[in-house]
Amino acid sequence: MKTKTLKKNKVNVITLGCSKNIVDSEVLMGQLRANNIEVEHESTENDSSIVIINTCGFIDNAKQESIDTILRFSAAKKKGQIDKLYVTGCLSERYKPDLEKEIPNVDAYFGTRELPRMLKTLKADYKQELLGERLLTTPNHSAYFKISEGCDRPCSFCAIPLMRGGHVSVPIEQLVAQAKQLAKNGTKELMIIAQDSTYYGLDLYKERKLANLLEQLSDVEGIEWLRLHYAFPSGFPLDVLEVMKNNPKVCNYIDMPLQHITDNMLKSMRRGTTKQKTIDLVNMIRDKVPHIAIRTTLIAGYPGETEKDHDEMAEWVTNSRFDRLGIFTYSHEDNTHAFALNDDVPAELKQERADNIMSIQQGISKELNEQKIGKTFKVLFDKKEGDYFVGRTEFDSAEVDNEVLVDAATNFVRVGDFANIEITGAEDYDLFGVVAD
Repeated sequence: MKTKTLKKNKVNVITLGCSKNIVDSEVLMGQLRANNIEVEHESTENDSSIVIINTCGFIDNAKQESIDTILRFSAAKKKGQIDKLYVTGCLSERYKPDLEKEIPNVDAYFGTRELPRMLKTLKADYKQELLGERLLTTPNHSAYFKISEGCDRPCSFCAIPLMRGGHVSVPIEQLVAQAKQLAKNGTKELMIIAQDSTYYGLDLYKERKLANLLEQLSDVEGIEWLRLHYAFPSGFPLDVLEVMKNNPKVCNYIDMPLQHITDNMLKSMRRGTTKQKTIDLVNMIRDKVPHIAIRTTLIAGYPGETEKDHDEMAEWVTNSRFDRLGIFTYSHEDNTHAFALNDDVPAELKQERADNIMSIQQGISKELNEQKIGKTFKVLFDKKEGDYFVGRTEFDSAEVDNEVLVDAATNFVRVGDFANIEITGAEDYDLFGVVAD
């Protein structure tokens, strides 16, 4: 018979998946802290009596990681190492009945929009007044900033609307208040995220308001960088580029997942665009903001993808010379539109195609990095790691992009601050530099 642990009533929050989940966990932890409940993020001390797992259900690998994590803590509960185990997030939203049946040892499963119910279960009050109050898991100087929830796009491969619901924009005044709260606590960079950031405002204001939002956020004292992620290409609001070009606080950076380039793949993916429109948009972005860094994400092995489709994508990647690029192998997700298609590209071939694209991008990245040698950039320093201070230029987002390494033995910078760095060396995905005189 399991005995109750002697640990105090501390909560350990485990976050899996994307930056949107990170924000959700930070909000949850902020609420718990406001209720005088001790909370930690991904603690390894094994001194918490309650564990909450914020799961991801996006693709096969992420789902498996979430299930493995639930099973690991379920086993810990059976051994009496923790008292309570709760599961929330996308996997729980999508597969709650199955999870309750297969892993009944979990005390309760919650969906993506059930924070008040979860807090009630934890004997905590949902405090509406905590607008923007979060317990950051990132360094204080840089925070993810979620401007909307859910998605209205019909992309055939994506299960996000099943887990997150339709698009809901957060009102501008609330976002400005959140930004002020973050800035008061030392945040200098807001990494703007959403399932589809360029759709922002259509539901609330009947027009796209991303450009206006960027302008208002840039007026917040203490915020020095605004970085735009997850911009959908179809219906892209061009006024955003004017703001980016003219407002020094808006980084010359955009993360725009394009997914593929051949017309038949784009049509089957229900992306609402064509190869030529995609090429024209990328060219227009670069024309209007000449020094912009474009990051994109692609999919390899989507149903029906032929060798010709892959070769065409490889040629386009070679010619486009994106500053940053990532690629996923296609995951056949139930209840999506593409699930009715035959998942006919073998897993090994999917990976081979993805590796081919990344090999091309690796060469491009090295060439682009080498062009930076001898130039000076404003760098925000995130951490000291080993012998180096590690930071990023305005052309690089946290976790996914290039880093700038400065030898700590011969240079000093303050973590969380900006410094002008002259680039002295370059590798495929890293730059090396010294503090500029």
